[in-house]
Formats: sequence, structure tokens, C-alpha cells
Amino acid sequence: MSTQVFEGVKVLDFTWAGAGPMAVRYLADHGAEVIHVESATTPEILRTTPPFRDGIVGMNRSAYFPNFNCNKYGISLNLNHPRASEVTERLVAWSDIVAENFRPGVMKRWRLAYEDLIKIKPDLIMLSSSQQGQTGPRSTQPGLGAQLVSLAGFTQIGGWPDRGPTGPYGPYTDTIAPLFSAAALIAALDYRRRTGKGQHLDISQYEAAAQFLAPLFLDYEVNGRVAGRNGNRSDYAAPHGAYACRGDDRWCVIAVFNDDEWRRLCAAMGAPELVDDPRFADLESRKRHEDDLDRLVSDWTQRHTAEEVMGMLQAQGVDAGVVQTAEDLHSDPQLAYRHFFRELEHSEIGPHFYDGSPFILSDTPADLHRAGPCMGEHNEPVVTGILGFSDAEFLSLLEAGVFE
Repeated sequence: MSTQVFEGVKVLDFTWAGAGPMAVRYLADHGAEVIHVESATTPEILRTTPPFRDGIVGMNRSAYFPNFNCNKYGISLNLNHPRASEVTERLVAWSDIVAENFRPGVMKRWRLAYEDLIKIKPDLIMLSSSQQGQTGPRSTQPGLGAQLVSLAGFTQIGGWPDRGPTGPYGPYTDTIAPLFSAAALIAALDYRRRTGKGQHLDISQYEAAAQFLAPLFLDYEVNGRVAGRNGNRSDYAAPHGAYACRGDDRWCVIAVFNDDEWRRLCAAMGAPELVDDPRFADLESRKRHEDDLDRLVSDWTQRHTAEEVMGMLQAQGVDAGVVQTAEDLHSDPQLAYRHFFRELEHSEIGPHFYDGSPFILSDTPADLHRAGPCMGEHNEPVVTGILGFSDAEFLSLLEAGVFE
């Protein structure tokens, strides 16, 4: 295999939960050497989050943590210990990038703020990916993606118009911010290659998420409209929704944006007479009679499996897709063909599937070779091997409680 694009890049990873670890994993999957730092005194939140392998709760048994921390070395380090700096100083000197996503002020208390780190490594690149950025009146407000989806406006627009908001599933902003962080890190690496200078990247997950609502912001600016909840419907399409199909809790989404697509849907349904129904003559008419339209479409979809509906409509050039479950995804032939799910051997939970890269580089595809680490799994090889501490020095720090 060709040299990986980030081979030779060294990353000191203090990130935790979702948004930070996922950003760093892009680099790890493409050749960067990453040392992930955490502490058993305050366990990483994803280590205590289900699902757990075989239903057995344990520090090293969650599926979440290893999935976001593939290809990384893992060490445990109590940063509150007075001798922790003996290790962190060498870690920083070794690094090209330091990444963290704590609340602003946390790294400073550990004397690991950017201004501290560049005294050790002047050309260092530091990524700080916090909820609302490093500056401003609300910068130190604590919170996770589960809260940020509401702050960023997603919860308000998710749900049905006659009910309270539901929002997107899970901490949706955790899937957005890592992309911005990874792009910024790549730009910073290129800048350092050209100039020899590092820099501090201040990523506001709040502002990154807001980019995805830009059309709604513009609609408010131009037309004064405040976006609300509209269920599965769209102002620009009808029918547009998730329709029940044959089977237990099986669904298919359908979207029709113009009259030609409507004629194609009618043909697939075996109901060409609906084309001449004045209630559905054009988009405006279909929107006015959308309840009737949804009932007709639903009556048809319930006679077929979701896969049959998708196949018939896609063959006619109508947008349609099965609402897949986790089980469906693991047996999806397209994902299988592209080897998206990769099986790795975890030190405690054994063989386990991990998400692959969402993109394939033609000459240097992602290489998943190491499962996420158990707590402190690589303490000794990292400290004595990579950092060069003697065995006696390592044992002294171990006995003092630094690696907790």
C-alpha cells in the first residue's frame, strides 16, 4: 500500500465524547500516529454509554468508545496529579497536533493552553472544538451535543405542527462539527508545511451546526418567516413523507417534486387515472389536498414491502428509499460491497464491527488496523517506547498514581 496521506503526523488527542474523537479519527484512519489521553478517575462518557457487549456493563465494553477511537493508542493519565506534567511535556514535544474539546478554561487549569504548549513546541497546531467557541459571553457554558441541537435551532423545527418539538435523533451536531474540525486541521497542516508556523484552531460547534440551517436563516432575513415544524412534509414536494409498508414497522420514504414525477408515481401505483384528478393536477393542488394524497399513497404502499416500493419507484425515476434499521444496514449489499463495516479484534470484547471511512482515497484508502483501546492499554509502550522514559521512571510514575 502507498504511504498514507497523514503518515508521519503525530497527534496528541485529549478529546472525549463524540465531536472531538471523530475529527481526530479521520487523521488516524489515514496514517497519523495518535495517542489518546483519558483518565479512569473521570471516565470518558462514552465508556459508560450503552450498548455494552453481551449486555455486560464495563469500562471497556461499550461499543461507542472504540468505534470513535479506532487506530489510536490509548493511555490513562491523571492530569490533576502533580507529576502529570512530566509526561504531558514529552507528549507535547512529540506532537504535531494537540486536540481537545473541553469547556474553555479546562486546558488552562492543567497548564495545557495554547500559550503554554507553544513554549514547548513553537510550531504546534492546536484544535479546540468547544460548544460555543473560546470567546464570548457564553463560551464557558457547559453542555454536550444533546443540548446543542436545541441551542442551534434543530429541535424547534423537528416534529409535527400540532405537537411539541422532538428534534433530530441524538446529538446531531456531533456529526457536523468533526467535518469542520478535520478540514481546518488539514488546512493548518498545509499552512505549516508552507510557512513553518502552527496555529490555534477555535471551532465553535454551535456555529458549525448553524451552517446547516442557512436556508431557514435566509428565509427569515428576506421574508420574515420563522421556521416551524412540518412533520415529514415539504413546501416543495407532494407527496413527501415516510409511508407504512407491509411488515412490522417497515417504511419507505417517497418524494415527488414535479408533475412528471407525479405521473411516474401514478404509473407505478397502477393508478393512471389519478393524473387527471383535479385535486392532484399540479403541485399547488396536491399541497391543498395533501391529506387525501397521503391516504391514497399509503393505501398502495401497505400492500407491498418497503423494498418492493423502493424498487418500483426508483425504476420509474421517482425518489424513494427504504427506512433502514441497524440490522438492515449491516446486511446492506452496497455497504458490504464497499467494505464499510470492518471487523477488528478488541482486547476485551473480542471481534467487533467498526464504521469504516465515509470516503475512499484512490491511492491511499483508510486502513483500520487497531480497535479502540481499553483504559490505559498502551501506557507502557507509549511511555517507554514512544516517549523514551526508562523502565524505572515509568514504574516510579505508575506507583505514584500518575496513570490513573
